[in-house]
Amino acid sequence: MDLKVRYEIEFPINSSPQLLYQYISTPSGLSEWFADNVNSRGEFFTFIWNDSEEKARLASKKSGEKVKFKWVDGDGKDTEYFFELHILVDELTKDVSLMVVDFAEKDEVDEATQLWENQISDLKHLIGSV
Repeated sequence: MDLKVRYEIEFPINSSPQLLYQYISTPSGLSEWFADNVNSRGEFFTFIWNDSEEKARLASKKSGEKVKFKWVDGDGKDTEYFFELHILVDELTKDVSLMVVDFAEKDEVDEATQLWENQISDLKHLIGSV
């Protein structure tokens, strides 16, 4: 397997941090914009897209601020890869944005960024932040 590179993208979102947090931290919220379906059992989340399924462990969360999911292998062991969704609030303007931290193979970063842009666009439509 090729080594993946870390990348970050920031998306301005017109929403309250509390509302946004519900969409990034719960299976029901995530299944509305991130995957076709999301199930959780304890700290393990199963993300389902069409016929593919990926499992991740909720590695950390800070209520109202961020969630970090570590991808796990077939044996349920953490891999070195994760994705993190971090809600940022500008202290002066109170503008809210969502920082996405993810990994992709070097030659697929543009493609992965495009995918996130599409998913965040769905999220914005959902919460009326268009």
